[in-house]
Amino acid sequence: MHIETLPYALESLRFPFPALASLAGRLPLGGGREVALAALMTARLAQGLLPDGILPTAERASRAAAAKVWLASLALPPATRSPFVRCAETTPGTALQVAGALRSLVAATSNHLDGPSIQELERLARQLAGA
Repeated sequence: MHIETLPYALESLRFPFPALASLAGRLPLGGGREVALAALMTARLAQGLLPDGILPTAERASRAAAAKVWLASLALPPATRSPFVRCAETTPGTALQVAGALRSLVAATSNHLDGPSIQELERLARQLAGA
């Protein structure tokens, strides 16, 4: 059976970070969940530098400032707080700067995140480095 797409049908949306969202939903309240949520939010910020949906610098700077305030409210392990803040602070910059910050974030959070979540962050860093 062949199913044709309707001429005015929209493409189905694909969430770019399903593993991070799933991990945040599975973990109990506390440090691990907050690390996963912070990683998800940071990845969403960094996604604004990808060529297919690049946001203006002013918008990225505004989002980075709000993210820093939100990150300050989380109970993150001390070793991860600085890489998260640094990653958020670089999002108004270049894609290469954000790729480097994401790689240091992966190194700092590798014992808090699962394999698929780390792969999503690494894939994003590669995409940004190639942009």
